[in-house]
Amino acid sequence: MDSSFAEVVRQSPASPAPPCGGLPRRAVLLGGAGALLGAAGCAGGGAAGHSPAPGTPAPDGTGPGAAGSPPAGSRPAASPSTAGGTPAALPAVTPWVPGPGEVDPDVKLRAVQLVEALGNWPAGGQGVAAAGARAAALGLDPGLAGQAGPLLPAADRAALQVLYAQYGGLLGDSASVMVVCRQWTAAADGTVAEGGTTVDVRLGRAQPRWTVTELHPADPGPPSATLSAAARAVLTDTRILLPPAALADVTSGAVHDSVLRAMLTLARTYTFQVTVLRSGHPLDVFGTDRPSDHPQGRGVDVWQIDGHTVADPATDHALVDGFMRAAAAAGSYNVGGPRQLSGGVTANQFFSDDTHHDHVHAGFTD
Repeated sequence: MDSSFAEVVRQSPASPAPPCGGLPRRAVLLGGAGALLGAAGCAGGGAAGHSPAPGTPAPDGTGPGAAGSPPAGSRPAASPSTAGGTPAALPAVTPWVPGPGEVDPDVKLRAVQLVEALGNWPAGGQGVAAAGARAAALGLDPGLAGQAGPLLPAADRAALQVLYAQYGGLLGDSASVMVVCRQWTAAADGTVAEGGTTVDVRLGRAQPRWTVTELHPADPGPPSATLSAAARAVLTDTRILLPPAALADVTSGAVHDSVLRAMLTLARTYTFQVTVLRSGHPLDVFGTDRPSDHPQGRGVDVWQIDGHTVADPATDHALVDGFMRAAAAAGSYNVGGPRQLSGGVTANQFFSDDTHHDHVHAGFTD
């Protein structure tokens, strides 16, 4: 999210290696870009060695929001039905709940609950009509299902886990919440596939709860046949954690090298979770007609640093403030976060507001 302005990024929490014969999710995507970076055998994984982030699914099903899910940064081999005709099981998922320190947490929760309702279904629950019924059960417009796009792939069953919900904008009577998620789907023959997206959920103030007015799912574009050296380095740096849409943004070649080089610089000191790079973010700075840096591939948002959530009041201020100053030193002209910092090479290099209470944004001009 930017002020007038921008944000920072990479693949999401890692997990165990994929089954024998399976390629990591990152390797599968990079195959389309002409570079099977990170491809591994039975002993290798997508970003092995990383611990899951607090509030996101853990491989063993423990911790806040634990889902017992497969690796967040890898694509397991497709799994067929088990012997005897029993459908292959999808990962167990858990409802996302706001953590400590969130501003107006019920606004985020309202957005997340719709995405979870749309993106999870049992056998027989596929299709727009069934998804609309699930939205209506929440007291929301069933027509929103028609805007769900990648949340409703053709599949017999689906399981969706929200990784984080970050503000794209928060005003007195309207809001944007970017819901970052991973999704597993099962075909009628039991084959399981992994995907995910980021949805810009628009809300308006209402009683007794805010209501959802629009959905804008991410549209990263296809993988590029060629990638810059910076993009390839980001995709293999295990200290940069990217969710599905941000990972696809990098493999599409649409993220500017100034952002990618800054991320690599930050990764020398920090391990960080990216919320959004380009797709899934509002086109304009929320509530204005000023273009955001993100859709231009010139911004990155980070919601967790060294395992600590930016919004959590227990997170050391020095950690987040130091990350913000490091982003400025790495070339960001506009760094937003939970506190207004002094200094900077320009009068407005640092900024803070309620929207940026839950993440660090870094924007770039070249």
